[in-house]
Amino acid sequence: MSIVVLIVELVGALGLFLFGMKILSESVQRAAGDRLKQTLNYMTGNTLKALLTGFGVTLLVQSSSATTVMVVSFVNAGLLSVVQAAGVIFGANVGTTVTAWIVSLIGFKFKISALALPLIGLGFILMVQSKRSSRLRDYGEAAVGFGLLFLGLDFLSHVLPAPSADMLHFLAQISNLGPISVLIAAIAGAIFTVLVHSSSAATAVVITLAVQNVINFEMAAGLVLGCNIGTTIDALLASIGAKVNAKRAAFLHIMFNVLGSVWAIILFRPFLALVNLLAGGSTVAQHIAMMHTIFNLINVLIFAPFTKQLAGLATRLIKAKPGEEGLHSKLEYVTAPLMDSPELNLLRARKEIADMAGLCETMFVDFRKLLAAPPKDLTEDIARFKQMEDYADQMREELSSFLLQCAGHEMSAASSANIGVMLRLVTELEDITDDCFSLVMLLEKAASRNLDMDKDEVHALGPYTQLVEDFLRFVKNNIEKTINAEQLANATRLEESIDDFRSELKKKARKRMQKGANVKAELIFIDVIRHIEKIGDHAFGIARGLREVK
Repeated sequence: MSIVVLIVELVGALGLFLFGMKILSESVQRAAGDRLKQTLNYMTGNTLKALLTGFGVTLLVQSSSATTVMVVSFVNAGLLSVVQAAGVIFGANVGTTVTAWIVSLIGFKFKISALALPLIGLGFILMVQSKRSSRLRDYGEAAVGFGLLFLGLDFLSHVLPAPSADMLHFLAQISNLGPISVLIAAIAGAIFTVLVHSSSAATAVVITLAVQNVINFEMAAGLVLGCNIGTTIDALLASIGAKVNAKRAAFLHIMFNVLGSVWAIILFRPFLALVNLLAGGSTVAQHIAMMHTIFNLINVLIFAPFTKQLAGLATRLIKAKPGEEGLHSKLEYVTAPLMDSPELNLLRARKEIADMAGLCETMFVDFRKLLAAPPKDLTEDIARFKQMEDYADQMREELSSFLLQCAGHEMSAASSANIGVMLRLVTELEDITDDCFSLVMLLEKAASRNLDMDKDEVHALGPYTQLVEDFLRFVKNNIEKTINAEQLANATRLEESIDDFRSELKKKARKRMQKGANVKAELIFIDVIRHIEKIGDHAFGIARGLREVK
């Protein structure tokens, strides 16, 4: 077989393996959309929960690169802290070892093609039933993905020729170079993983080479250590141009994998002795899977207890630009590979919308403070409110564009329906920030014209504005959930109470004008009442949307 034909067939087999993994990952994410979101929400807990989250998500999507890139982008958006991200990244490294176990236990124990073709056939049957159930189509695509993955693995095992005597002699010479042979293998593994952008695929190739007796277990172990270094390239690329915390999260991933590989190379012989002890008389493929698992578990045991200290080290080493961490900047979305994971994209959008709800509450609470004790000069307050209102406008534009891009990708029926609701939520929230800014401008208008509102009038607004603040807090606390019928009924009562207050306050203002009160001051008072009531209307619109979320 010529070298050109060998390379073409090897690339084709590897491409089939990667394509199967891609289909499997995307279909599983769609089928398990809600459960995946619940798992990701779990990452806000302690380090153990973050570890379990990283393991669980990687186990589900079969790609530690996808998990770590997602985590880096979440940190970039301010949705995760560096400490939380570290735990998820550590767990993802353990989760990626599952692919090696699948390959070692199934890939070479049975005739793979006998397993692959029935899976593809079953998957096709489920996919043609998609008119009845979108979930069936997702399961069907997952089965096809598994089938293609196994078929690619089968082609890999047949493409590689039996090693010649010269090749065996060359490999034997390299293997006898001591620590240098381990370094050569690690460098080769890192380069190969960078090229294919998948440590799982690179590890599958290494296992195939070992099973075909092209390389021995020691060289395979060195290659796998290199694969763990090479897989950090995706997180590094995702952090380019991102905010400082995203760079710190990517740095933690690199530090975890590189330092972990360094100790394993230094203690290579004792480490392999431990693996051989635990693996017993299993096959070379299972030995490699065991080595991969033990390596990552030991790394977790070493690094996990010091997550906060490692995050602090990353903060000291990667400095923020002057003012970078304290400024609201333009939202930046990493469109690849996240755009291949619609369910994760929607989770990210929900968290951004929650941040927008928090901004609305902050603006209204600050307005209430200004109303109760207006300063002599509102210039700085107006500038601050203008900055927040501009930021909300920007969020609306960016989030709407992001959600519309998500809508163009295949996803579960529930997620597709949720996009329309989320677009409405974004619009309602941005309208609230507009009204909050208008309220502050009304205070400035009254001050600039020396139109002092009566203290009794301002006092009468207290319970009215408190109701709206309570409503906004309800929105913020439930923006990432689906509210039940009882909660919607409570929201309805809040909205009705706000309407009743508005009518009563406007009636009193008209009576004061009839008795000779300052008409201009009373008109401003009525405008304040109107904008506050509009905020209540928008909050109720959000509550109705949250009831529709699936």
